[in-house]
Amino acid sequence: MRQPQLVAVLVAGAIVAVAGARQGAEAQGLPNPYRIAEGWAQLPNGKPMGAVGKAVIDPDGQHVWAVVRCERLEEPTRFGDECRDSKTDPIVQFGPDGKVTKTFGGGLFIWPHGLDVDKEGNVWVTDAVSSNRIPKGDARGHVVVKFSPQGKVLLTVGTPGQEGSGPNQFTSPSDVVVAPSGDVFIADGHGETGNNRIVKLSKEGRFVKAWGKTGYAPGEFRSIHAIAMDSRGRVFVGDRGNNRIQIFDQEGKSLSTPWTQFGKPSGIAFDNKDQIYVADSESDDVQNPGWEEGIRIGDAKSGWVHWFIQFPWGDPRTTVGNGAEFVAVDRDGNIYGGEPAPKRLQKYVRVRP
Repeated sequence: MRQPQLVAVLVAGAIVAVAGARQGAEAQGLPNPYRIAEGWAQLPNGKPMGAVGKAVIDPDGQHVWAVVRCERLEEPTRFGDECRDSKTDPIVQFGPDGKVTKTFGGGLFIWPHGLDVDKEGNVWVTDAVSSNRIPKGDARGHVVVKFSPQGKVLLTVGTPGQEGSGPNQFTSPSDVVVAPSGDVFIADGHGETGNNRIVKLSKEGRFVKAWGKTGYAPGEFRSIHAIAMDSRGRVFVGDRGNNRIQIFDQEGKSLSTPWTQFGKPSGIAFDNKDQIYVADSESDDVQNPGWEEGIRIGDAKSGWVHWFIQFPWGDPRTTVGNGAEFVAVDRDGNIYGGEPAPKRLQKYVRVRP
């Protein structure tokens, strides 16, 4: 290579490196205009909270639906099948004051994980249990269940208790989002070597199409953990194993280069002002060097990050993997973080100037 060409290559490489470092730095060194509302969510009669999974906001804009996995007092560290032997209702609705207003779903799941509420108030829940956690002969797991707002089972998609990659099969589905049209999009699935695809269903639950596979290239995934939809109808996929968010239209066409500025995405949500909220519960010096756990908030159109709620290192409940895996935001701009290991639904209130 001639000297002028070599210089040009080195300069270009330096620019890319500086830009990448700047993007990472500005995604973390940011203000936090929120305060924690300590002890906001409480179960009745002082019952201990189980591991909290995904949280979403009801169509009324103020009630919060959450997966609260079944507490196991005899095995408090058990993880991955907390509801296997329990009849406790893991689907819980909280009122604006943090008190429980509704529960259902007891005995129907082994490891409830993802959740969404459609415009009619129906609640969709995924069971992301791994096959090795399903007892022999148990017809639960690898499904997505649709409930009425009162908790009646309206539809079950997938083959209960059996993993697979066919049109009516899932392998540990992580999450679900329902479009305003009623079409359903499922993040399938939780493991890095599983199906790693997005499945689109009609509002009746019929298979329409699927896209994606295990890999590192655009349109490929490793351990999909979240799926969400913005006001423009774009499908945002939390490709957690690859430390990025991928954006598609509803037919699976890629709409952008992957976003890495939100860290290692475990949960994604949007507010009514086109802001995106991303929970990063896994970043550390091994899985995502140079990044820290927390909730990053930015512009859903440009992808620019504006604020960062950092999980405190000094809190033993929020060590690596123990912060908010899931995030929701209500009509007033309050944020809710679903924290599995600390076993709490954390509320963050915007501090007004």
